Amino acid sequence: MSETVLDPSHILQVGTGFFASKTLLSAVELGLFTVLDNEPSLTGAEIGDRVKLHSRATYDFLDALVALGFLARAGDGPDGRYSNTPEASAFLSRSSPRYVGGLLEMFNARLFGFWNDLTEALHTGQPQNELKRSGHSMFEEVYADPKRLEQFLLAMQGISTPNFQALAEKFDFAGYQTLCDVGGANGQLSIVVASRHPHLRLTSLDLPAVTAIAEKTVAAAGLADRVQCVSGDCFADPLPSADIITMGMILHDWNLDKKMQLIQSAYDALPDGGAFIVVENLIDDARRQNAFGLLMSLNMLIEFGDGFDFTGADFAGWCTEVGFRRVEITPLVGPASAGIAYK
Repeated sequence: MSETVLDPSHILQVGTGFFASKTLLSAVELGLFTVLDNEPSLTGAEIGDRVKLHSRATYDFLDALVALGFLARAGDGPDGRYSNTPEASAFLSRSSPRYVGGLLEMFNARLFGFWNDLTEALHTGQPQNELKRSGHSMFEEVYADPKRLEQFLLAMQGISTPNFQALAEKFDFAGYQTLCDVGGANGQLSIVVASRHPHLRLTSLDLPAVTAIAEKTVAAAGLADRVQCVSGDCFADPLPSADIITMGMILHDWNLDKKMQLIQSAYDALPDGGAFIVVENLIDDARRQNAFGLLMSLNMLIEFGDGFDFTGADFAGWCTEVGFRRVEITPLVGPASAGIAYK
């Protein structure tokens, strides 16, 4: 009987994963993919000139991005010409309406360094972000700086828009007239759903610092007549009444008590027959497959300490506890799903 040959490749791939991650994050920070979107075929020397690369770093950096599948190269050596892959052009160029690099910019500027303290978070259960360094929470720090706030909102838009688009296609909005998006950020969920379903009137609810940004975004989309942006505190005030209450990537920020408070508030704001919809990276019920959702839950440990991601079964149990009569889970894009609870 032959002996099983063990291979450390997967261990080494994951253990050195930060090499690849930081290479991609730096490329986004430098605007490399945007440069190549505007000038689709450049030599290494030309790219080095555009984004200020040292000659020692140029070819290792660019060819690593080729090997990782983010760049294509025609030819070899100094005469080789680099271009974006179709995915990089679609999602990593700031010129693209499908740009998701805002999320990667935020990862690079904030989270990459904080994750160095994951071991401490595992020991203490305490946040390892701005709160540890300044005494102010992530939201206090980000919301106090308009530039950082816009970066954060762009990051959330980048990761969330494909899921909002999938929700707009998959959920049957026909029997509903009004929707309130709680924690609506720059209004992207409302914009996507309003564009797809012209019969709906929508409200995007968030804190005052965000509302002005949302109003500009909604106006630019030509939807100010159907999407109202309002300021409010979802923990201090009742939620606006609506046929549908949505929360996109909101519940996972909070501990169980605050999760239950938000679910109860949504229930109270809905009429009989209304729907409460959350968009989250719902972890599979057996907690074996959705690695992204599980890692995002560790990120909530880094960010908030007691915030956490959860399974579809968790969500269904909480909603049933407050009185919702039926819950279903609808897959969206990649690791994300919609949890839908009907009153």
